[in-house]
Amino acid sequence: MVESAQLERPQPAVEQAKSGEKPAGDTGRLVSLDAFRGTVMALMLDEFLRLPEVARSFPHSTVWGLIAFNTEHVPWQGCSLHDLIQPGFSFLVGAAMPYSIASRTAKGQSFWTLFGHAVWRAFLLIALGIFLRSIGHRQTYFTFEDTLTQIGLGYVFLFLLAFTRVRTQVITALIILIAFWAAFALYPAPGPHFDYARVGVPTDWAYNYTGFLSHWNKNSNLSWAFDVWFLNLFPREQPFVFNEGGWSTLSFIPTLGTMILGLLTGEWLKSGRSQREKLRGLVIAGVGLMLLGLVFQWAGICPIVKRVWTSSFTLYSGGWVVLMLAGFYALIDYKGWKGWAFPLIVIGMNSIAIYVMSWTMGSFFAGALERHCGWLIRIAGPTLQPAVQGLGVVLIFWVILLWMYRRRLFLRI
Repeated sequence: MVESAQLERPQPAVEQAKSGEKPAGDTGRLVSLDAFRGTVMALMLDEFLRLPEVARSFPHSTVWGLIAFNTEHVPWQGCSLHDLIQPGFSFLVGAAMPYSIASRTAKGQSFWTLFGHAVWRAFLLIALGIFLRSIGHRQTYFTFEDTLTQIGLGYVFLFLLAFTRVRTQVITALIILIAFWAAFALYPAPGPHFDYARVGVPTDWAYNYTGFLSHWNKNSNLSWAFDVWFLNLFPREQPFVFNEGGWSTLSFIPTLGTMILGLLTGEWLKSGRSQREKLRGLVIAGVGLMLLGLVFQWAGICPIVKRVWTSSFTLYSGGWVVLMLAGFYALIDYKGWKGWAFPLIVIGMNSIAIYVMSWTMGSFFAGALERHCGWLIRIAGPTLQPAVQGLGVVLIFWVILLWMYRRRLFLRI
């Protein structure tokens, strides 16, 4: 992810990415990881384009239908491209860890120094996530289901696992997935008289399961019950009853599984194997993970649901993320085609900065564009106006990141 809680001027990381040269001072860092991270953050920024809103003006268009599906979260079961943002970000935290540890160890830092930094980083991630989620509330809004807090809750465990053998890491990931599935399966399923309306779910909601899979129904499952207890331990504007989207705190457990997949991938890429072997391994692992997730869903064992981060979703989304990284690795590191990825690297090198900017500055820039360039935006017509305005916001963000990149200013945690 990122390194320390300050603006730094570190050694050049991918300054030569445009020309395809290896960065000066490189310690084994893969440019493909930065480019992929930039892609993940760019997918997050597409929310500003409001493409699903635009797509509603083209109800009979297959293309716009695909765009709408992949630029917003699915209601419950399934997975869109937008649903891969958080798994991608979490995965990359794990993938970057072997390189980060190697770099810090080379500088003479001891295990306990690294451990203390990991604890501090975890605390900052959780605190920053809560701070950003509290925007617009009258008091601190304690919630733990967003990307930063989920990563922070599992980060120290991930760090400790990085010092264990691959076998231990694989076994730990398996235990997490099996135990999380079993906990949901053993928690009582909602009965026929369960009051779904009380927890914000229409009784006739099309995405409610029946039978065994009802253990994973929205706001009536183990994670929901945990949050009804846990979140009400904190000061709140009003008691917590349910999360409108069905998101939950306990998702940090399988999210750790996703980060372990990233850790295993990072260690694989950092190994002494040939690039061809590494690429082949990524493709095989990606396809295998994706098929495993689908099989468990098709067999009626565990549905693919991001909002509670089911074990099947961990496998399925992990497979897609690995395959996406394989594509970047093939183009950038295997083929050596780096120049095209420069715009993405600019974003990926300042992932925390763009994350915070998207939460705190998006509305400001959107309003400024409307005030000063509204006449230009309206040329696109009422249908495309939201997308054009959102594109303007994204371009402003990128120019700011480019300015920071040129001056080697990287916000790091």
